[in-house]
Amino acid sequence: MTRGVTAPANPHHVAEPAAPWAAALQGQVLVGSGPLLALFNSADGWHARVLAWLKAHPGMALISTWPVLTEVCALLARRVRNHAALDFLLWVERGGLRIDAPIDASLPQMRRIAQRFASLPLDLADASIAEAAERLGLRQILSVDADVDVYRDARGRPLVNLLRA
Repeated sequence: MTRGVTAPANPHHVAEPAAPWAAALQGQVLVGSGPLLALFNSADGWHARVLAWLKAHPGMALISTWPVLTEVCALLARRVRNHAALDFLLWVERGGLRIDAPIDASLPQMRRIAQRFASLPLDLADASIAEAAERLGLRQILSVDADVDVYRDARGRPLVNLLRA
């Protein structure tokens, strides 16, 4: 049986398919630093919203980048405590998040992305998410940043921020 479709009680009755957006949310999503920081810091204003989103979408595979992991660990250690950063790394190690492996062309492309958006406070973590989205062909991201809609995929289409959708 297909996920999201219930078996009809009456064999002559056709089951109603799941909402189209529900099917679209199965797959992979890139995650920036903000949602990960919020997830491991209960005092963060985004904590409840990120946690609720993750619980509502258990089929989504979370993907992030090494620059994001570095930023999250540094900020958790500074804002919360070292143990929060270690908890985060253990969660990643246990499969909570897949780490995208960059290719040789990733760094030059991150630099080009950072140059393209030089008027924004774009850092390496943000550029790595935009680069991974282009390279992996992903448009769905989780971000707490309000200006994430300026990022585009390789075809020029805006990335879709599922936390603000």
